Amino acid sequence: MALLNDKVAIITGASSGIGRAAAKLFAREGAKLVVTGRRQAALDAVVGEIEAEGGQAVAISGDVRDETLQARLVETAVSRFGRLDIGFNNAGILGEMGPVAGLSLEGWRETIETNLTAAFVGAKHQSAAMGKGGGSLIFTSTFVGHTAGMPGMAAYAAGKAGLIGFVQVLAAELGRQNIRVNALLPGGTDTPAAITNAPDATPELLAFVEGLHALKRMAQPEEIANAALFLASDMSSFVTGTAMLADGGVSISRT
Repeated sequence: MALLNDKVAIITGASSGIGRAAAKLFAREGAKLVVTGRRQAALDAVVGEIEAEGGQAVAISGDVRDETLQARLVETAVSRFGRLDIGFNNAGILGEMGPVAGLSLEGWRETIETNLTAAFVGAKHQSAAMGKGGGSLIFTSTFVGHTAGMPGMAAYAAGKAGLIGFVQVLAAELGRQNIRVNALLPGGTDTPAAITNAPDATPELLAFVEGLHALKRMAQPEEIANAALFLASDMSSFVTGTAMLADGGVSISRT
């Protein structure tokens, strides 16, 4: 039987990378989806691929920092599919990078609001819709700011590390309702947003980033989606409040 048979999921940041891979995987495993991202055309393409494989999905574009959007995602899941079981709050940005002394307040706020505040707003509405029926809330964090400090990534690290504290409190609050809450911490992943795919990225940068990992490579988005599937499904029925590393050993590697 499919791991997410008859489950209903919201996935943010679903137009590319980890979110796109998760949307396609969750649909193959039986979930009905509401997907969001900034680019409607890219979301429509994901929905088209899901429907071509026999799945069901609805695309709603917007900014995850907008509480109106977050409420609409939940309302759509309930009105279209009758319930909400899974919230994969995956959307995020690297944001403004550079030494702390040179960071703009505007850049700091944009990064924190996108990576942390938006997750709060999503969880607020998603958990209310789940009620006492139970469910799984997942938040894409990172090893940066948790097991490693990477120069130039202060705002990104602060927001993503904040997610872990948020997850712990939310897991304690919602456990009696059988709502599990976990953070997923990928290592370097080959997505369009990765620094190794920036226009000025060099082969030397890619080799450096790969070499940081014990596995000596970056993840494919599908590999992180598999980890998200574990947290979304009943396979992880006694897992809550965790910061689950799926990082290729970057947190422990010193070679």
